[in-house]
Amino acid sequence: MAARAISSGTIAFGLVSIPVKLFPSVSPSDAIHFNNLHKDCGTRLKYQFHCPKHEVMVGRDDMIKGYEFAKGQFVTFSEAELDTVWEQATGAIDIVEFVPVGEVDPIYYDKAYYMAPEAGAARAYQLLAAALRATGLCALAKYAARGKQYLVMIRPVKLGLIMQQLHYPAEVRPMDEVGVDVADVRDGELDLAIALIEQSRTRTFRPEQYSDEVRARIEALIQRKVDGEDITRTPMASPRAQVIDLMTALKQSLGGGASSNTVPASAVPASAAPSTTPDPVPSDAAAEG
Repeated sequence: MAARAISSGTIAFGLVSIPVKLFPSVSPSDAIHFNNLHKDCGTRLKYQFHCPKHEVMVGRDDMIKGYEFAKGQFVTFSEAELDTVWEQATGAIDIVEFVPVGEVDPIYYDKAYYMAPEAGAARAYQLLAAALRATGLCALAKYAARGKQYLVMIRPVKLGLIMQQLHYPAEVRPMDEVGVDVADVRDGELDLAIALIEQSRTRTFRPEQYSDEVRARIEALIQRKVDGEDITRTPMASPRAQVIDLMTALKQSLGGGASSNTVPASAVPASAAPSTTPDPVPSDAAAEG
């Protein structure tokens, strides 16, 4: 099935305008979704809004937007008031600056869209793509859609251009909030870790060798239920014994240690033992390319 454009715009490249179409790069509609049903009759349940104060169901015509500025205190807005601050969608993708692709940390990446030239714009489109490939640069631009203003990156790929939507800095939490403990790295351990990495090193990224195994299991489970099969829980495999010593673990991973050096599970402290609590059954699964 041919891809369907979801939007259009115009790249402002100096005095050059490049009309383009935007296409989704992933297929979220292919995700597996479960519906909530009434257990007694199997009827699909409807999503409703309930007012606990008046004990009534509220329709959309009786709703307004509210922002909680303090606990339990809201300021309200009408649609007309919000219309005064929403960004007007002009379709313009205004390039602000060019930076090396590697300078944009992937943590800022959000959604990606394929860009294709509109009729008659192929030459200008391919010129921009070729120039970005030759310089190793990407373009940072502003783009307005659905009332919002987005920071986007236009980056070149083999066949053309991709518009990568970016998070704003205020949306990305600093890593120092995580609290990463500091620890010394010993030279011998570092050498072994590098050797272990080199064992599995490949020259290129081959996404085709990876697949969503959970999705495959869910699809198989669904088919078994459709076929009328009763499902019983499969016993979980026993967890492998843990190796306590880091150097021993590295050597064994490289094939340089005997399996007898592995510490028996009974010798592993309770705090270090792997949890045997089964993972919850996922309520939703999605595939992203």
